[in-house]
Amino acid sequence: MKIMIIGSSGSGKSTFSREIGELLKLPVYHLDAYFWKPGWIQTPHEEWEDFNTRLVTKEEWIIDGHYGRTAEIRMQAADVIIFFDLSPWITTYRVIKRRVQYHGKTRPDLNEGCPESLDWQFIKYGWNFRRDKRPGIIEKLKKHSPDTKIVIIKNRKESMLIIQALRSTGKSYLEDKENTL
Repeated sequence: MKIMIIGSSGSGKSTFSREIGELLKLPVYHLDAYFWKPGWIQTPHEEWEDFNTRLVTKEEWIIDGHYGRTAEIRMQAADVIIFFDLSPWITTYRVIKRRVQYHGKTRPDLNEGCPESLDWQFIKYGWNFRRDKRPGIIEKLKKHSPDTKIVIIKNRKESMLIIQALRSTGKSYLEDKENTL
């Protein structure tokens, strides 16, 4: 099974990915850990596209991260796409909380040498994610919905319900092609 998880920073993608990865015994790839080299150096565009193209050929995976420029590569290969579509109030709060929690440390879903940081540009990106990125994401999800299970999560309760369903039914919950789109 190939599961793609997208959404704004602070939406809960990484935590959710780790939890369902453990439940389903699937490898989890946090894109932030591969995109950011030590010292917050970005991976060059061509190298990043090549990495994504190779990554999706693996037999099973959970890939956590938006990275819109290469999202189509992952969408074409995914069996399931889960979109965290949460309020910017919640995601901004979580980003600030995460900054305090990991002050001077590297988060588990980041590359070593990338200590937690926060700047106004990052806060604005997260705050405006729903306004700026959501319409394009929804269009891409509609395009893929005939062949791919699409799940849209709007709050923490919905993500917890999915985890509970996976605990009781395993992968079969996600194999049902009925979409929430």
